[in-house]
Amino acid sequence: MTQQTTIAIVGAGAWGTALAKVLAAAQRPVTLIARDDVIAAEIARTRINPKLAGVRLDDTIAVTSDIAQAADATIVLIATPAQSLRSAVTALAPHAAAGVPLVACAKGIEHGTRKFMTEVIGEVAPNARPAILSGPSFADDVARGLPTAVTIASRNESEAAQLAQSLRAAAFRPYHTDDVKGVEIGGAAKNVLAIAAGIVAGKGLGDSAAAALTTRGFAELSRFGRALGARPETLMGLSGLGDLILSCSSAQSRNFAFGTALGRGEAVANAAHGKLAEGVFTAPVLVEMARAGNVEMPIATAVTAILSGKITLDEAIESLLTRPLRAET
Repeated sequence: MTQQTTIAIVGAGAWGTALAKVLAAAQRPVTLIARDDVIAAEIARTRINPKLAGVRLDDTIAVTSDIAQAADATIVLIATPAQSLRSAVTALAPHAAAGVPLVACAKGIEHGTRKFMTEVIGEVAPNARPAILSGPSFADDVARGLPTAVTIASRNESEAAQLAQSLRAAAFRPYHTDDVKGVEIGGAAKNVLAIAAGIVAGKGLGDSAAAALTTRGFAELSRFGRALGARPETLMGLSGLGDLILSCSSAQSRNFAFGTALGRGEAVANAAHGKLAEGVFTAPVLVEMARAGNVEMPIATAVTAILSGKITLDEAIESLLTRPLRAET
């Protein structure tokens, strides 16, 4: 008899809540696990998460702050920010069944260790099976049932295919691949490049500059990905080019919105307006890794220098415009 798919989602932010809603609508038993007792109790009582206003959770979704409730899940989604994933998996590891897929739903690189999300999972929970969910998607669109396509990656392609099947819903379509590195690189690098795109928009540099930024940004992403062993077709897919295009053009992208605020003259410390922009944390690590691999990433380097206060926006733009001309690659 086939085991029923049961899903635990660790992280009750907007993304975790959206995933809970869409999967519950697809008749999957879902448990949403919040970090805070008070928040969990309020969501359970009202069926509304303030981080995803206007979206009501189905009554079948269990909401708790007890991470031990993940013990019976056949799939666990880790929907915390990238820099919080290690602590979340550390708390989860004693309760997760051996061999259960732990699917990272964050896009980033861990500070200090330079590890991608599945690498953190593998280190903290060695008995689990790490996977990654990434691609062009916004929590509000997913929660509203709008058509969305994402990528599920696992080192075992048949396992990735099974996860994609288990997580599919009417308007939520996961593709699958075994190119974990390509999916993680695309998701992490695009966050940094989206900040640059936002700066272009905020400074009113025009559509031509925005198009150039996106295409040259993709060239950087591709160079970095190839240097780390990612496959070109993955970088060209949903979790690479697709995610980059969306994140570099939509006000729903927190990284783009952060960059837009910078472009309009707001200080780095104020530009986030209380909303997490993962690219801020990823930028310096991405540049460190690029330099270590002798990979040229001038746009990501300029973003990192702006965030650290080493150069102004105008200086960064001038440095990019005055770089030596080169062949299109």
